[in-house]
Amino acid sequence: MNKSGDFVAGVIVGGLIGAVIGILYAPKSGKETREELGKKADELLEKAKEEYESALENSRKAYEAALKRLKALEEKALEKVEDAGEKVDEMAGRGKEALQEGKSRLKKAVDAGVEAFKEEQGKPV
Repeated sequence: MNKSGDFVAGVIVGGLIGAVIGILYAPKSGKETREELGKKADELLEKAKEEYESALENSRKAYEAALKRLKALEEKALEKVEDAGEKVDEMAGRGKEALQEGKSRLKKAVDAGVEAFKEEQGKPV
């Protein structure tokens, strides 16, 4: 049970105990005692309703605050994912450019090697 529920239970139990003790020691008739018990029960019921409504309102506020914070965190996470995606795309583009450049250099080196081989073959021994 939560704190507000414990408080409500304490108010009810304490009120009942106080009412019973007060009634037992009061010099009143049976009718007056029953009327007083009814009034005390109504008072306790009203107080319990107020405490319940207060606890309910506090819970609603806490829920709404948590929901708002979660939405903010979700938005922040989506922004970070978006930024990371852009960086990955950028790095992939750089990697592709580097691969094309390396491929071009390798082709030039192979062509130069083939050309040198042909020149060496064409020389008299």
